[in-house]
Amino acid sequence: MNLLSLTAVELGKKIKAHEVSVEEATRAALDAIAAKEDAVHSFVTVDEEGAMKRAAEVQKLIDDGTLTGPLAGVPVAIKDNMCTKGMLTTCSSKILYNFIPTYTAEAVLNLEKAGAVILGKTNMDEFAMGSTTETSAFGETKNPWNTEHVPGGSSGGSCAAVAAEECFYALGSDTGGSIRQPSAFCGVTGIKPTYGTVSRYGLIAYGSSLDQIGPVAKDVTDCAAILEAITSYDEKDSTSIKREETDFTSALVDDVKGMKIGIPRDYFGEGLDAEVKDAILAAAKKLEEKGAIVEEFDLSLVEYAIPAYYVIADAEASSNLARFDGVKYGYRTKEYEGLHNMYKKSRSEGFGAEVKRRIMLGSFVLSSGYYDAYYLKALRTKALIKQAFDKAFAKYDVILGPAAPTTAPKLGESLSDPLKMYLGDIYTVSVNLAGLPGISLPCGIDSKGLPIGMQLIGDCFKEKNIIRAAYAFEQTRPYQHSPLAAE
Repeated sequence: MNLLSLTAVELGKKIKAHEVSVEEATRAALDAIAAKEDAVHSFVTVDEEGAMKRAAEVQKLIDDGTLTGPLAGVPVAIKDNMCTKGMLTTCSSKILYNFIPTYTAEAVLNLEKAGAVILGKTNMDEFAMGSTTETSAFGETKNPWNTEHVPGGSSGGSCAAVAAEECFYALGSDTGGSIRQPSAFCGVTGIKPTYGTVSRYGLIAYGSSLDQIGPVAKDVTDCAAILEAITSYDEKDSTSIKREETDFTSALVDDVKGMKIGIPRDYFGEGLDAEVKDAILAAAKKLEEKGAIVEEFDLSLVEYAIPAYYVIADAEASSNLARFDGVKYGYRTKEYEGLHNMYKKSRSEGFGAEVKRRIMLGSFVLSSGYYDAYYLKALRTKALIKQAFDKAFAKYDVILGPAAPTTAPKLGESLSDPLKMYLGDIYTVSVNLAGLPGISLPCGIDSKGLPIGMQLIGDCFKEKNIIRAAYAFEQTRPYQHSPLAAE
C-alpha cells in the first residue's frame, strides 16, 4: 500500500486504528520528498530530524488517548510565509535568508494542537507576490503534472507538494487567489475562508486587508477537516472574528437539491480558454443533474477587480515591507556608507524584481497627489464589488466559475509579461476584495494533460454552502493522481 496516495483523513483513521504508526507515515513522506524534490522543488526547508522526533511524541499522545482528532499524526507542509519557532522562515526571499522566528503562527499552533507533524516549509513566490512560484529567490517550483509548466502561485510549493504526494496536506495563504489558482493548476483542492476566520498572527504580511490562510489537500473532506482545526478566534489578530458555527465537516453531504447556483456571464467572455469553459459548464451540468438550480446572471464590475486589487495590495505591501531594512534581522549588505546607504543597498540587493516592482507601485499610489486618484478610488471600487456580490447572494447560495482563465502556462512564459500574469488572477481577486470564502477543486483535464480547476464562491461565513456543493460535485469523479505522484 502506498501511504502517500491516502487522503489526510484516511491516514488519520489508519493511525487511530493502529494500522500505521505516525513514524511510518512521517518516514514515508520524508522518503517521498527525498525522491521527488529534484523534479518538483516544492520545499525550501525540510526538517527531517524535527519531524521524526515530533512523530514519536504524537504517537505517545495518540496511544494514551490525548489526541483523538481526524488529523492526529498526519504529516503536513507549511507555506514559508508562516512563522515557525526555531525553523527557518524565508518568504522565499534573499532578504529573510537567515530568519528563524522566536514564535509560531497561530494557524500552525492550532494544527500542532490537533497532532500535526510538520515536515518543513514550502516554496512560494517571493513575499507571496506572483502567480507562478517563479519569483522565489530559491528557484522555481515545477508542476507535478508536467514539470515544464508552472504550479501556479503564490502557494505553488504547497499545492505541488500535495499533488506530487510528498505530503498529505499543506497550508497556503491567499491574498488574491494564491491558494485557489495553484490548486487548480495542480489538480488539488484548496479553500480560502472568509476573511478573519483563520488568525493572521504569524503570517508575514503582504496585503493585510486581503491575506487569509487556508488548507490545500487532495479532496473536500480533508479541506473541511483542516479548516475546522485551524479556525479560531485570536486576540493577537485585530481582524480575527469569533465564529459560532465552525463544524465545517457537517457540510460534507452529497445533496444539492434546491441549492441555487449562479454562473456569472462576465466570467465566460474573451480570454477564457475554450477547454476550461467546457469543463466548467459540464461541472455545472452535473450539479444541475443532482437537483441544483443553475442560472446565468450578470455580476458586473469584473473588469475593475484587477486594477483595484493591485492598487490596494501593492499599497499595503509597500507599507508592510518597509520593516525589512537590514537593521534588526535578515539580509544586510556587506559594504555601505552610512545608515541610508545601508537601507538602500540592503533592500535593493535583498528583494527580487517582482517585489521591487510592487513596492514602487504601492509607494506611488500612496504618494501625495496620487493617493486620491488611485488608492481612494480603488477602495471605493472595492466597496462596489462587495455590493455586487451582496446583490448576487441575495438570490444565489453559491457562485460557480473558473479558478483561472487557462491551465498552467509553461515556465518562463508569465514572467516575461507581468501584465499578463496579473490578468491571470481575474476570477480570484474579487473574492479577496469582498472578504468572501472560495474553494477550487479539479473538474477536468485539458488536451495537454493539465488539470482544470472550478471555483465555487460563497457569501461571508457561508463556507458550508461551498463545501456542500464542492463535495456533491466531487462524488461524480474520482481523484486523479498526478504523473509524479505515481512514481
